[in-house]
Amino acid sequence: MGREEHRRQAPKRIRVAILSVSSTRGLAEDESGQWIRRQAETEGHAVVAHKVVPDDVPAILAALDQAMGDEPSPHVVLVTGGTGITPKDVTIEALRPRFEKELTAFGALFAQLSFEQIDAAAVLSRATAGIVDGCLVFCMPGSLKACKLACNALIFPELGHFVKHLMEPG
Repeated sequence: MGREEHRRQAPKRIRVAILSVSSTRGLAEDESGQWIRRQAETEGHAVVAHKVVPDDVPAILAALDQAMGDEPSPHVVLVTGGTGITPKDVTIEALRPRFEKELTAFGALFAQLSFEQIDAAAVLSRATAGIVDGCLVFCMPGSLKACKLACNALIFPELGHFVKHLMEPG
């Protein structure tokens, strides 16, 4: 079956959870997370959770577990923030060990697209994605511009297709 056939058979309404990693912002100031929420809803998806969590490994893991344990559980968790190289940026360290499978092309494609916009500064991003307990997890930088790039160019156009593959029997 080809990509277009997969897209036609893919679910149209995806359950999305949003985790914004920040020790300085609350939900009201979460510009990137709020944009992701609005965009997901505009695309017809259901946002089942939206939280701001501190830059702390146990807090990030607890927020992921809580979001995935809620009913209805998300098909995808979109994580924004904490992907840089400062000592406080620990999103990747928190989540990568939980990946059953890593979607290595996501980080590479995001870096390529970022490079086209911000030149060599794209190296500072450690965007990545993987599967945790049958749920897609995308980790992207916290800037609004980066979230728009990742969501519009890589995530939302194929989201139903991604979820269709996750739902296939083993």
